[in-house]
Amino acid sequence: MDELAEWMDPIDEEILEVMCETHVFAPEHVDQEDVCRAPKAAHRCRELTKHGLLTKQMTGVYDITDLGRQVLDGEVAPSELEASEE
Repeated sequence: MDELAEWMDPIDEEILEVMCETHVFAPEHVDQEDVCRAPKAAHRCRELTKHGLLTKQMTGVYDITDLGRQVLDGEVAPSELEASEE
């Protein structure tokens, strides 16, 4: 990810990278990987979900989307993403 969108936090890229790992699917796992504390990870996961980079499978369980992978690979600019109206 070259440039962050206005709505993004610098930690978001690391969260997405960690969420690419098959054993990581919850904010607590992000905390265990020493990216950031679970409450902040939970908040950022909700924001990333609003913009289509993660999907919420159930309470506290997320998965990275194809769009999330495209953003990490630099194929889609985060500034092009809009929040869903949930």
